[in-house]
Amino acid sequence: MASATDDLPVALITGATRGIGKAIAAALAPDHRLLIGGRDPEATARAAARYPSATPFTADLADERATREAVAALQLDRLDVLVHSAGIATMGPLALTDRETWRSVLELDVIAVADLTRLLLPALRAAGGLVITINSGAGFHAAQVGEGLYAAAKFALRAYTDGLREELRGEVRVSSIHPGRVATDMQVERQRQLGRPWNEDEHLAPADVAAAVRLAVTLPHSANVDELQIRPA
Repeated sequence: MASATDDLPVALITGATRGIGKAIAAALAPDHRLLIGGRDPEATARAAARYPSATPFTADLADERATREAVAALQLDRLDVLVHSAGIATMGPLALTDRETWRSVLELDVIAVADLTRLLLPALRAAGGLVITINSGAGFHAAQVGEGLYAAAKFALRAYTDGLREELRGEVRVSSIHPGRVATDMQVERQRQLGRPWNEDEHLAPADVAAAVRLAVTLPHSANVDELQIRPA
């Protein structure tokens, strides 16, 4: 017997076990069937258990083979929304950043995004779907001291998103969301690495970013959020 959730649009959210990704899952859960993306099987299963319509999508996105196998296991005929929220931020002087660190950041923040999108494009095309990348204000503005690697990754992600939008125009919508600093565990660590005091009042809440994502998702298919910057009020 078909479930009542079978007719819901399907949304896959990477990095959905905490922070911004977790908030996006909560925002889309009322009217989407969720695929909760995460690297740790137990954490992903716990996150998916919050919603009756959710299924874990467990994969190390930096691992090409693991990503390919995880996508194949989904057996998706269509995918309405793909949100790229997984990412890492490594701070420090560029002059002291070694090749391996460059690789690890670009692998997850840029290459994994492009590869997962490529693998899911047939399902996205079938649905006339939407790809959303969670970028950053660092994808627009010159880097501050200690943030050069992070900004380089976000500039690259923005270039990828811009190119994909034009390639897929008329088939799949593509949106780029650029929040300012958000009160997440990653941001706490980022500020610690930069030697700055933590002040939560200076940051957006993850739910603020999720609301922007929901705006992009709920627009009629005749319209698209190309780029959206959000800052703490």
